[in-house]
Amino acid sequence: MILATDLDGTFLAGDPENRARLYQLINNHPEITLVFVTGRGLEVVMPLLDDPTIPQPDFIICDVGATVVEGTHLQSVEPIQSSIDAIWPGQHVVAEQVADIPGIRRQKIPQQRRCSYFCDAEAVTDELRKRVEALGCELLYSADKYLDVLPKGINKGNTLVQLVDLLEVPRDEVIVAGDTLNDLSMFEVGLFGVAVGESEQGLLDATRDRSKILHAKHTGCGGILEALSHFGFLGQGAVAAELAELSKPGRSELVMVYHRLPYEETWENGELVRRRPTSPNGIMPTLFSFFKGGKRGAWVAWSIHDPESGRPFETHTVVDRKEFPGLVAARVALTKNDVDVFYKRFSKEAFWPTLHTFWERAHFREEDWEVFLKVNRMFAERTAAEAAEGALVWLHDYNLWMVPAFLREFRPDLRIAFFHHTYFPSADVFNVLPWRREIIGSLMQCDYIGFHIPRQVENFIDAAQGVLPVKVVERKASAPRFRTYGCAVGVDTYATTIEVHNRRIGLGAHPVGLDVGRIEKILAEQSTQKRMEALRAELAGKRMVLSVERLDYTKGTLQKIEAFERLLEKHPEFHGKVTLVTVCVPAAKEMTIYQQLQEQIERAVGRVNGRFSTVGWTPLQFFFRPLPFEEVVSYYAMADVMWITPLRDGLNLVAKEYVATQGLTNGKGTLVLSEFAGVAAELHGTLLTNPHDPADLEDKIYLGLTMSGSNGDPAGRIRQQFGIVQHNDVHAWGQEFMEAVKAVDTTPLEDREEPAMASELSGVS
Repeated sequence: MILATDLDGTFLAGDPENRARLYQLINNHPEITLVFVTGRGLEVVMPLLDDPTIPQPDFIICDVGATVVEGTHLQSVEPIQSSIDAIWPGQHVVAEQVADIPGIRRQKIPQQRRCSYFCDAEAVTDELRKRVEALGCELLYSADKYLDVLPKGINKGNTLVQLVDLLEVPRDEVIVAGDTLNDLSMFEVGLFGVAVGESEQGLLDATRDRSKILHAKHTGCGGILEALSHFGFLGQGAVAAELAELSKPGRSELVMVYHRLPYEETWENGELVRRRPTSPNGIMPTLFSFFKGGKRGAWVAWSIHDPESGRPFETHTVVDRKEFPGLVAARVALTKNDVDVFYKRFSKEAFWPTLHTFWERAHFREEDWEVFLKVNRMFAERTAAEAAEGALVWLHDYNLWMVPAFLREFRPDLRIAFFHHTYFPSADVFNVLPWRREIIGSLMQCDYIGFHIPRQVENFIDAAQGVLPVKVVERKASAPRFRTYGCAVGVDTYATTIEVHNRRIGLGAHPVGLDVGRIEKILAEQSTQKRMEALRAELAGKRMVLSVERLDYTKGTLQKIEAFERLLEKHPEFHGKVTLVTVCVPAAKEMTIYQQLQEQIERAVGRVNGRFSTVGWTPLQFFFRPLPFEEVVSYYAMADVMWITPLRDGLNLVAKEYVATQGLTNGKGTLVLSEFAGVAAELHGTLLTNPHDPADLEDKIYLGLTMSGSNGDPAGRIRQQFGIVQHNDVHAWGQEFMEAVKAVDTTPLEDREEPAMASELSGVS
């Protein structure tokens, strides 16, 4: 069958739940050929094609019937288009012919093969008709204000019939849908049709006595659903039965969707063993805190399952029956190959380098994207099954970019929030991604999107405005919380509310905080004190520069080692007195993209130590392994300078860990920080460096060493930074984000007491 539908007021209108039901019905039935029939120009329709919740049309008839293209590559449908082009004199010819007609005003909208105007009925005079007919064109006037000059004989209905005949589809297998007189021509060519609820009175009057036309009670998509059931399309009663099975809610009031399970699991002696997380991930305890008091919720994450193992897969497991009795882990069963492709290869080889502005390192594979979509859909299905009616879903990071698109389709009632933990690049970098339109379209299904700092919010807006007609409704000053000038990631204001596709979406800057209490507890332990004493004795008479990071080309490790080498070359007074301690956590063995970098770093370490080592002094101590967090805290306490030099970083919690440790121990250390780390916008008083500038790297570490020794008030600086870290801790981050999400008004604009004024563009149906 063919569903040929107008857009504004029809296919894009109606109750949100009915829209979701119709869209899902179309997606579930590939035998439905979907045709958009609209007065919009093709350029104005294109942003809708990037909205993942709207089904992809098979064909588009736009410009009130004057343009007809297929829906995927937007190629003209021949010979229909050629026949229309042959009788169209051109926009400039038409515009000049009617330029002096009083009372008409040209619409400033993209269009082809037609000229559109605003006017009152009195302006449609015989003189105007005569001039238009002299060009071989005709007039179409609708809604008491829209005037179109079209090629003679061209309208929505005639072009649609030509397309139906070209596709060799019987006309009794076509249903049309509309809501204004602009759509009347579709109802005059003998097809089944529906005038949806609240249609223009003129359309209702003109179609009142036609047996093949239904006047629906429900608006928009609800009216189309009525018609599909009324006329028996897809089988008698089939539509009602299928819709009854859609969107059954779960029981969780809050659903946390994270790539990691809330516990660690390993196989030991053929048994699956679960333990509390040992990683120093400070976010997870905060996320757990929202489930205290028995609040019913779900934590959606993946777990590897081997279908050939014969072992049953547990979809739901208990997290902590005593502390969180209402929380379950809802596990998504992925094969090892799914995880290797979706996370370890595709996310790290395509998205990670692009997000961190190393797009030339990215590898884009369409087959990997298909796996990414499959996994994201599985996450969305599990989330939809867990969430109660109107529940809040909190999604985390770029691995789940496409979940909002699927989830909004499955469950339009949900409130969807997304937090982007990684850096979000500028539009000219992000646009390198082959799937940027799909990704932006998916994120626009969220009710709220959070980033670490204002610069990342603004980068997202720039990328989104290149895909969709995004309007910034509200802005906020970055100061005093965030740096504005003198920092590579500073910006003076940022958007907090945007408007797109008749919805408002909240945006915010929420740098993740630190669990300061955890570090305080570690410092109070006797084992930590002993470790600090041993380090103090080992470093007697020497200064320690500390570097802690993962093995990754974004972290600037190699550049830092080379800068340290130049420092020792130019300043022999540091020989025997300064030691650089570098803790570099290796990547998973499956991530082969880091092998070359590891070899380069190891060679540089060997070269530095080979050149400058003396008896009793090794200038560079390199730990190519993860150290227990308790041991790292001891190093934080003893480090005179913390040297953090990522070439690009979303935030960098290591900087906050150092500041917290120094603040809790009344330290006088100096933080030398890359101005390309997100945390640089939040931590005032740090010594900023440009890691892309070798000379600046060298100069700032020299300044950091001399400042920590005598001048520059390092104690005052660290106290200022500690105040920031202590106040904006991880608990404050979670509460702030959750309050911002709940403050968003998710009411569709047309349902508000004072709806926004419609633009001229939206008036063209």
